[in-house]
Amino acid sequence: MLRIREAVAGEGFTLRLTLSNGAVVERDIADLLTGPVFEEVRTDPTILRQVSVEAGTVVWPNGADLDPDVLIWGGLPPKTPANPPQALTLKLPSLVR
Repeated sequence: MLRIREAVAGEGFTLRLTLSNGAVVERDIADLLTGPVFEEVRTDPTILRQVSVEAGTVVWPNGADLDPDVLIWGGLPPKTPANPPQALTLKLPSLVR
């Protein structure tokens, strides 16, 4: 089972994640930080940077955490992942005018 081994906060709401298979991925988590448990994480960059890893997913000191499958796969993992992520980047689309 693929899980998160290390997490480092980057610019904005980006996390750089090292996975259990050694792959490194970046995820923009801005849209995932909803609800009262994420209030401090959303509003205080110091709290956001205190991200750590427990039991294969990211957590913050106030007890907030995110589902590792959502971070790794962008949703539930495939039933039989033929090709686990090696180096993916998931970012919000920019509006081009």
